Amino acid sequence: MSDLAGAPSLASSGLKQEELFPIREVARLTGVNPVTLRAWERRYGLIQPTRTESGHRLYSQADIESVRSILAWIERGVAVSKVGKILAKSGASKAAAPDYPQAGSGEWADWQVQLRRAVAAFDEPGLDRLYGQVFSCYPPPVVFQDVLLPLWQELLIRQDDYGQTSEWLFLDTFLRGRVLQRLQNLRCQAGERVLLAALPGHCRELELLVAGLLLSGPEVAVSVLGLGQPLEELTLVCDKMQPQALVLFSNQPPSSDLPRQLSRLALALDCPLLLAGDGADLAEESLRGSPVACLGNEGRLMQRRLQQFLAGHLDT
Repeated sequence: MSDLAGAPSLASSGLKQEELFPIREVARLTGVNPVTLRAWERRYGLIQPTRTESGHRLYSQADIESVRSILAWIERGVAVSKVGKILAKSGASKAAAPDYPQAGSGEWADWQVQLRRAVAAFDEPGLDRLYGQVFSCYPPPVVFQDVLLPLWQELLIRQDDYGQTSEWLFLDTFLRGRVLQRLQNLRCQAGERVLLAALPGHCRELELLVAGLLLSGPEVAVSVLGLGQPLEELTLVCDKMQPQALVLFSNQPPSSDLPRQLSRLALALDCPLLLAGDGADLAEESLRGSPVACLGNEGRLMQRRLQQFLAGHLDT
């Protein structure tokens, strides 16, 4: 059945309270063609659009964000058949996060529209102003994980389109500078020192820096090691810097030998070893019972788990 660009009357009056989009508009916004969107729905149940009385699909802003998340995982090498389980687990982690703000995704989308306009105009003063306004409305986990990084990821995925690479570089450079500044300010505060390093090839620099910012707190000062830090030299680095813990960050699916690699590293360190990011959620079962603790991928939850672990209240 074809899906028309014009949306017919809705199946219930309650649906009129939320802005809904026809499939062609979703394809335009995400770069995913309608055939693929239908396949993700029918074969894998990854998205569940609303149907009108005449059977046409209508997608909410949350559905659009799900499409972008699916694209991001496919870009990282995850088979589409396995994405559903990852999204379900990520949603459960967010729901379980204590005191997590429940602002609607439509509100975040409004901010993203304004930010996208500033990026498209290469308007740094305007982007800086919006950045400050978003921070005045939400805590850092929401600012980055629900507003800024989804926009950054959208531009990254669409780099093949003319102009998108320049826009992504503009936003990426801007955000890296602002996050580095915040990290530097936080490191000046007293707190237990924790080292953060990326698993080689498992994330981009901004993702690593944001993880450092979200892990930081009044009692924890996070030092971020440079992207490309060799895994085999972390023992040497920790011997010199004497951190309270070493956190490895990964946004990629774990390899089959990762549990063995991490367990071997943990035994060679004089400090605890922890894993954070999307990769931590995917590797949690395989690391259960090992000396490596998983912090998950949700900003506020990661910070609390790290604090609990340093206090001796979180088991591996």
